[in-house]
Order: sequence, then structure tokens, then C-alpha cells
Amino acid sequence: MGQTNVTSWRDFVFLGFSSFGELQLLLFALFLSLYLITLTSNVFIIIVIRLDSHLHTPMYLFLSCLSFSETCYTLGIIPRMLSGLAMGDQAISYVGCAAQMFFSASWACTNCFLLAAMGFDRYVAICAPLYYASRMNPTLCAQLVGTSFLSGYFFGLGMTLVIFHLSFCSSHKIQHFFCDTPPVLSLACGDTGLSELGILILSLLVLLVSFFFITISYAYILVAILKIPSAEGQKKAFSTCASHLTVVIIHYGCASFMYLRPKASYFLERDQLIAVTYTVVTPLLNPVVYSLRNRAVQTALRNVFRGRLLGKG
Repeated sequence: MGQTNVTSWRDFVFLGFSSFGELQLLLFALFLSLYLITLTSNVFIIIVIRLDSHLHTPMYLFLSCLSFSETCYTLGIIPRMLSGLAMGDQAISYVGCAAQMFFSASWACTNCFLLAAMGFDRYVAICAPLYYASRMNPTLCAQLVGTSFLSGYFFGLGMTLVIFHLSFCSSHKIQHFFCDTPPVLSLACGDTGLSELGILILSLLVLLVSFFFITISYAYILVAILKIPSAEGQKKAFSTCASHLTVVIIHYGCASFMYLRPKASYFLERDQLIAVTYTVVTPLLNPVVYSLRNRAVQTALRNVFRGRLLGKG
């Protein structure tokens, strides 16, 4: 008989942190603290960029969009994880699991495309500074942002449909703390070869295509920087890209490890550690590494605290 769309239970159950026993409350306090810092920082960055006219440039537009995307991504995962740690409620409905996978996958893919757009922005700024204003015009920026969000939704929907057209009849216990594609796929019964191939293809399209454009952008950037005669000029030019490169390396490193490998290589403890990195730690990098170390953003933050921007509003 073929696979059906009907499961033999109503709920999935997360087993992600069940083996930690009494340490779950400690993990709850740690993750809650990190989440509040992440949420507050990202929201504050969005507000600051919106209020300060000096930050109304393509670079900071992409930063605010990345902060928004990261905020939405964490909202779909961390509150549910914290609820399970605090109250022991580890059950999630079939529909709820599908919804969580769709939203988390969509925002994760959106982040990849936004990082690619930010790489293109740095390429134009360094390789063609005299044409930056005309090339990175509001229309192109809106198109890049819109394409990033629409592409993210498209790939997120595709990944969710590939997983949830399967029948889950072997177990209902997810060896993870949210409905991510690898652990949910491992619960499916029957031949999952085509679904694994589908997830791999979609992941490759998202990660490799976006990373390809980032690589091309930085290849041109590197050539342009090496042509700068002074070491100080080279250092200044590279410093405008350092934060972006940091986020890219961590984001793509974690994502590639999780999604560009066969199901047989899944390992609960190791995969959870990687998942914690890209769901809890990585979203904190945007405001801390990418924004709060930027002098223009620091100036805007000081103005906010002094009430200047609000007075201008």
C-alpha cells in the first residue's frame, strides 16, 4: 500500500531536553536571558534605524530587515522551547508542528537571501563607490528585500510539503526541541528516499545559490581591496565587511552541517548543540556583531538615549 497523509496519533512529543533532568530549569533561565537580549536588541536596532535619518541607506535597510527576519525566526521556536523547559509541556499537534516547520524554514531561508543581498550591497559600495547611490536605489533595494522574503516563503513551503506528505507511523517522539526537517523526517515510515532527496535539493538551492552570490561578491571585493595602495585604506575597506563575513560563516556553517547530509548521520546530542547555536546564539550576532559595533549605529543609540531622535520624530 502507498503512503497516506494520516498519522496514527494526534500529537508529536519533543524529547530534546528531557535527558537533562533538573538542569532544565537552569537551561530555561539561560535561554530566556539570551532570548530577551536577542529580542530586545533586534527590535531596538529596527527602531533606531527607522528613527535616525542618517541610517536611511541600503546597508541599514538590509540590517533592519535581517533583524526583523531573525526576530520572526526566533518567535516561532524559542517561546515554545521555553514553555517545554519550564512546564514540561513537550507535546505539539500535527498541524502545529507543520506550521512551526514552515515558519522556521521560511525565515531561515529568508536570512540566507538577505545575507546575499547584503553581500551585493558591500560589493557595490567598495567596487563602484561613485555609482553606489544610483545603483543601490530604493527600487532595487525593495526588489532585493521582496525577493528575499518571497523566496524564503517558497522554499519554506516546499520543505514543509516534502516532509508532511509522508506518513508517520513508527514513532511520535521527536528527538529535538522543535519541528526541524531532519528529526521529523526520521520519524516517517516507508521509503523516504525521494523526500530526503527533495530536502537536499531545496537546501542546496537555498544555501549554495545564495552562498555563490556572496562568494562572487567577495571575490570582486578582495580584488578591489588589494588594489588600494595604503594598508590603512585596505584595513578600512575590509572593516566594512568583517561583521557581515562573521555572520555569514557561522550562519552557513551551521545550516550546511544540519541540512546537507544524509539522514543516517543524524546524532541527537551533537545536532541539538548545533541547533541551539543557530536558533539561540546566531540571532544574537546581528545586533551585537553586525550593528552594535558600528559607529553610526552607536551614535544613533546614544541619540536615542538622549531623546534627540524622538524629539525629531
